[in-house]
Amino acid sequence: MTANPAMQSFLDGRYAHIESLPDPPVKSDAMQVMPHIYRAYLVLDCYFRHWPDVLVNGRGYLCFNPSGCSDLSVPDCVVAFGVDPVAITERNGYVIDEVGKPPEFVLEVASESTGEQDYRVKPGIYAGFGVAEYWRFDRTGGRYHDAPLAGGRLVDGAYQAIELTSGADGVIWGRSEVLGLDLCWDRGRLRFYDPVAGGYLPDLIESKAQLEDAVAARAEAEARAEAEAARAGAESSRADVEAARAEVEAARAGAAEAELRRLRRDASE
Repeated sequence: MTANPAMQSFLDGRYAHIESLPDPPVKSDAMQVMPHIYRAYLVLDCYFRHWPDVLVNGRGYLCFNPSGCSDLSVPDCVVAFGVDPVAITERNGYVIDEVGKPPEFVLEVASESTGEQDYRVKPGIYAGFGVAEYWRFDRTGGRYHDAPLAGGRLVDGAYQAIELTSGADGVIWGRSEVLGLDLCWDRGRLRFYDPVAGGYLPDLIESKAQLEDAVAARAEAEARAEAEAARAGAESSRADVEAARAEVEAARAGAAEAELRRLRRDASE
């Protein structure tokens, strides 16, 4: 498997004899884009956490082999199925020749420094790699990319645009067949919607809030149960007192009736 012309145009020979992958470069505007990259990674990693053969990673090299790496083939997020995620992570990148297949999903988050490459150059690179779906997200709504959200599905060696829907609330979304999720541009945030569960996959902040709500709801339920138990105990205690009082009154009435009968008997004698 050899690199396609789009990839070859970016190879400058610096990695021609490298057997191990170097650390990938850091974007000059990382402060703006990294929160979106990490959020996407963490949400997807949590979603696929029970799948031991699924890789969710990013900011590592994606190449055919170590001698075919360019510092421009560094996807922001990669998802691959049926692979050894530990081995790929330890390798410091995704080497297609070693893994035996390309990843199914690649995401690029727009930045001022690389945005134009994402939609002009990288579709050819990732198509040459055989990546099934290539998605792009621009938090600015299209200032750095040519659209707020765009996805392509590989057909006959080229990407065909994935149909997107724009809602009345301003949310733009499209279906990723490989992930089984909808990617959504929501007021500058990238979100993932699970059509089966009927809701967005939560990020860390949302998960923490959901956990706190669940803990608070459980504590409230336990407090209500304890209050009901205490109230039931108090009612039971009052019932026991009333029963004991009734027994005493019955005993007194019995004793009084017996004494009356005795007095009547004495008077008749």
